[in-house]
Amino acid sequence: MDITFKNVSYIYQRNTPFAHKAIEDLSFHIPSGSFVAIIGHTGSGKSTLIQHLNGLVSPSSGEVTIGDYRLTDEKKPKQMKELRSRVGVVFQYPEHQLFEETVEKDIAFGPQNFDISETEINKRIKEVIPKVGLQEELLKRSPFELSGGQMRRVAIAGVLAIKPDVLVLDEPTAGLDPRGQKEMMDMFYTMHQEEGLTTVLVTHSMEDAVKYADHVIILNNGTKYMEGKPEDVLTQQEALNKVQLDVPEAVQFLQSFEKRFGVQIPFTRQSTKEIAQSVQRYIKGAGPHE
Repeated sequence: MDITFKNVSYIYQRNTPFAHKAIEDLSFHIPSGSFVAIIGHTGSGKSTLIQHLNGLVSPSSGEVTIGDYRLTDEKKPKQMKELRSRVGVVFQYPEHQLFEETVEKDIAFGPQNFDISETEINKRIKEVIPKVGLQEELLKRSPFELSGGQMRRVAIAGVLAIKPDVLVLDEPTAGLDPRGQKEMMDMFYTMHQEEGLTTVLVTHSMEDAVKYADHVIILNNGTKYMEGKPEDVLTQQEALNKVQLDVPEAVQFLQSFEKRFGVQIPFTRQSTKEIAQSVQRYIKGAGPHE
């Protein structure tokens, strides 16, 4: 599903002395099937933006279009329930939303809200369990008996069981150790590719943005500050520093290498291994492409 924001602004507590404009005149387009990272410091408008994607809020002005659904200040789409069945949101610390007595019931809760048949729900649960790295034997256990990482995977399975076309990830690796972060993001990226999802990742991690996203949007004080391909946007250190952000570690390394040796290795989202190979060739006196 395509996503388009056209001159969107949103004001909390509008028409009161406490009115606060969270996003202002925001316009961008996310093509169906793309993986987009939304980046910005706290208070930049990221959370307000993603609340528009499944109709939790509607624009104070402007227009949001998600597939065939249109949200404006005047009206929400009549098929709001249908929209929410097509946009799955994994909020930060989703395990805090678990409440059922078994893993199976927790995963089934979302699809049940959208009137999916019991037979179909059971089928979806069996399909989604291995995708999130859980064993079927856990289905009859209480989610509160599981580890923190397993609980998060149960919560994610509940979102995926809805079979969304758009997957919104709000800091999905928060609180995980580095290995857990990598496993979680690799899992989402595999699903993105296999299911042909439109994926929107809200993150503070420049490393995740540059590794997984094919497009990035930088927010600052509720407005769009920068937008483009990761290799074009996330290499602009001076511009990023102005909004309390920094370039990815790989870019920092290549910049330091250039300063020390006077040799520029262009950043093209290479892996750490590929960067090491390029550095090795330069040190040995060869060119990067020899």
